[in-house]
Amino acid sequence: MNVMTHVPDRVSMLERELRDIFSSRLQSLVAYGLHLAASPAGDDSHHGAHTESPSAQTMAIVETLTREDLKTCSDRVAKWHDAGLATPLLLAADEFERSLDAFPLEFGAILADHVVVCGRNPFDGLHVDPADVRRACEVHARSHLLHLREGFLETRGRADALAVLIVRSAAPFAGLLASLARLQGTAANDPAAAGRHAERALALPPGVVTDVVKLAHVSEISSDEASRIFPAYLDAAERLVKYVDGWGAT
Repeated sequence: MNVMTHVPDRVSMLERELRDIFSSRLQSLVAYGLHLAASPAGDDSHHGAHTESPSAQTMAIVETLTREDLKTCSDRVAKWHDAGLATPLLLAADEFERSLDAFPLEFGAILADHVVVCGRNPFDGLHVDPADVRRACEVHARSHLLHLREGFLETRGRADALAVLIVRSAAPFAGLLASLARLQGTAANDPAAAGRHAERALALPPGVVTDVVKLAHVSEISSDEASRIFPAYLDAAERLVKYVDGWGAT
């Protein structure tokens, strides 16, 4: 993506503060996530009932990164959070490229949906190896399933605790499905489309996966809804593990 034509106020504030901290050592500031690109001018704080407004996600590439820099940034994190900013990813220029294969899902998502706020585009000429993405998808799918099972045991049969488990796990699950969709050339930047793609790939009825995906920015659901969703959610997670495990046999 290109340089942002409209920079939300909260991101502009972050840019000023990072320049104050790093001065000429700030090489790039990138914002990512569709909600940022779609935010209307002058208003990036609205949200619907029972939802949490997504924090603006950013990544800064700096020439050098010292302990004193981290201390200075840490003193401002509370202010950034209050302004609706997620804690920015900070990377030194000499470690950025070497991180792509270590975090293929995370950087693949940023690469696919980012805008340059200032400086050069750090992703120019770079790509994430699909083999790294496949391995990471399998690791994340297996981990997600294990945590769902563990979390279910820890609810001790309480539907209200199950509701918390589902809501907290929805965003990571949606991110995993977006990586799967991106790897297979479908609409990864549309969570609903990525959910529908997963339903088709896993031979699941419509709505089984998308019911979970749409909870990625919801703060709470009812106990009854949790009890309805979880059995199919767990089945989908189990099918996803079998699906990605099959990649190794092809």
